[in-house]
Amino acid sequence: MKLDNVIAVRKTKIVYRDGDLAIKVFDENYSKADVLNEALNQARIEQTDLHVPEIVEVTKIDGKWAIITRFIEGKTLEALMNEEPEKYDKYLELFVDLHLEVHRQQSPLLNKLKDKMHRQISMTDLDATTRYDLHTRLESMPNHKKVCHGDFNPSNIIITKEGTPYILDWSHATQGNASADAARTYLLFWLAGNTETAKKYMKLFCKKSDTAMQYVQKWIPLVAACQSIKGDPNERSLLLRWVDVIDYE
Repeated sequence: MKLDNVIAVRKTKIVYRDGDLAIKVFDENYSKADVLNEALNQARIEQTDLHVPEIVEVTKIDGKWAIITRFIEGKTLEALMNEEPEKYDKYLELFVDLHLEVHRQQSPLLNKLKDKMHRQISMTDLDATTRYDLHTRLESMPNHKKVCHGDFNPSNIIITKEGTPYILDWSHATQGNASADAARTYLLFWLAGNTETAKKYMKLFCKKSDTAMQYVQKWIPLVAACQSIKGDPNERSLLLRWVDVIDYE
């Protein structure tokens, strides 16, 4: 197995290509449980109607955990948006349609989104009163069992030459409320500085899913609190602006 063709570099992992395989190698100190959970999530999503790269093997390479999948030839939706700005709105509509297709799926063995969010809220350094309020509000939100990607953004979608969209990176996948997943995607655009795209995404998602925008917005402070436990300090300070219980009374 050759590791000389780097196709992506992330903070805690490097992705290589070797022929028709993609090899994601994690840092030495990356949690074994997280690696195995990501592989298990993706294997479960393979059983849905979505196009995802097939997992070939989970192994160790030079003492580091690695997930090996089929390599998908194509361009990311993010790259297409940047290369063809005149088609930006068309690609954003495709992006929303794909997100809705994800939410139409069910995978009963995935972890529950609410359980994960409760754990994350407990891990924040917010004061006890704010944490209590967030836990209470989260518990009051409707329970759904839709597949939620957890990191749905244009860089995680590969469009093949034939036009088939493949969705990557299922490490954060859960089952739960689609509007929480949409709120997270809205925040991802916003944190990347794409505030206009964030607004367009929100409007399109609500229109196409027939969801009240106010309902998705109720999830934003909850998702922001969960997201605040990771990321750089600048990102955290921006997220905490959303975690204001008065603003979403």
